[in-house]
Amino acid sequence: MLGQAACTARGSVRWRRPATAGLLAGAGPAVAHDAGHGVPGLAEAWTLSPLVLVPLLLFAGLYGRGLWRLWAGGHAGRGISRPQALAAAAGVLALLLATVWPFDALGDWSLAAHMAQHMLLLAVAPPLLLAARPRAALAAALPAAGARALHAVARACAVPMLRSLAAATLANVAVMWGWHLPAALALALASEPVHWLMHGSFLGAGLWLWTLLWQRLRDDASGGALAGAVAIVAVMMQMGFLGALLTFSRRPLYPHYAARAPELGLDVLLDQQLAGLVMWVPACLPYLAGAVWLLAREFARPRRAG
Repeated sequence: MLGQAACTARGSVRWRRPATAGLLAGAGPAVAHDAGHGVPGLAEAWTLSPLVLVPLLLFAGLYGRGLWRLWAGGHAGRGISRPQALAAAAGVLALLLATVWPFDALGDWSLAAHMAQHMLLLAVAPPLLLAARPRAALAAALPAAGARALHAVARACAVPMLRSLAAATLANVAVMWGWHLPAALALALASEPVHWLMHGSFLGAGLWLWTLLWQRLRDDASGGALAGAVAIVAVMMQMGFLGALLTFSRRPLYPHYAARAPELGLDVLLDQQLAGLVMWVPACLPYLAGAVWLLAREFARPRRAG
């Protein structure tokens, strides 16, 4: 029988199974890292935290309400196109995968799962959510006073520091390298507040950078798209360096996962190498697509001017 809902060492509620059950078929008996907490299987790898569920449900509800108002009367696509609405759904799905099921729970046991969680928060969810025109949907969903307040907050955030592409790029590099230092990651895995601070910093840095990149896609000023492409290349290079470090290291770099990965039936170095490949290859694809789009826009500019 599957175990009942239990609180993990970090305090989030997850479904679990007994310590003798493994995630992978044929993995053999597993020993629980913490007393009373079994190795999660995919069906039990849930993190049900109000810190995540409440904002996600609120955003999804307001976006859906705004979309319904904009599209009312048979005007589907008005204000927000169908692809943009699909981008919103995909962005929410990426956040659910990263924070609700399964990567947050499995990230306690596998570095590769933890890395997939980070890359969803940093590189996948932000461009999807921003492509969905969330301000337009939220403004349509809120009453007039709420819409005015939303626009006032957006204007207040348009300070020089937050409009700096260099600062946003450095923030992305800092969260990537800073949180993947063994001591920092160990602290985040041991402390619930630090754990959510880590995830919030990944999502915040991603939203910051991709907001500025989207602005450059819409901006007709010469050089804006090229500057965005340079920022993307800088981030991709840093991701590549860190991914290569994890992939080609000949020793485990994280004691936490050296103890826990075998309980999933994973070889420690294989798990670490897979984490590096996640950062090195699939996580770079959104940035590569963004760079190609920006460069294509920049190279097409003279033809439009002519």
